Amino acid sequence: QVQLVESGGGLVQPGGSLRLSCAASISITSVNFMGWYRQAPGKERELVAFITSGGSTNYRDFVKGRFTISRNIAENTMYLQMSSLKPEDTAVYYCNVRHGNIYWGQGNQVTVSS
Repeated sequence: QVQLVESGGGLVQPGGSLRLSCAASISITSVNFMGWYRQAPGKERELVAFITSGGSTNYRDFVKGRFTISRNIAENTMYLQMSSLKPEDTAVYYCNVRHGNIYWGQGNQVTVSS
């Protein structure tokens, strides 16, 4: 069983920045896939970005150049640095780990509004 604890969401003005964190209860060294998803009201959950065990990263077009996914292996933590935030980025953000099974964080609300 993998526990994922998220932190870092909140309210930010358009153009602002936030950093999300996802702390895992296991060593993430050998985790093949760690990613961030989001779900806006009335919409399906969608993949935002992911990072592989080799450190390769991948982003959806709608966040490229604005969001950065990273990890700290020593702290078993994954991050999502979000910059140049837009109102359409408003959603609940979930971290996701695929390690045998699929595990989700509890979700963190990000609201971009003036």
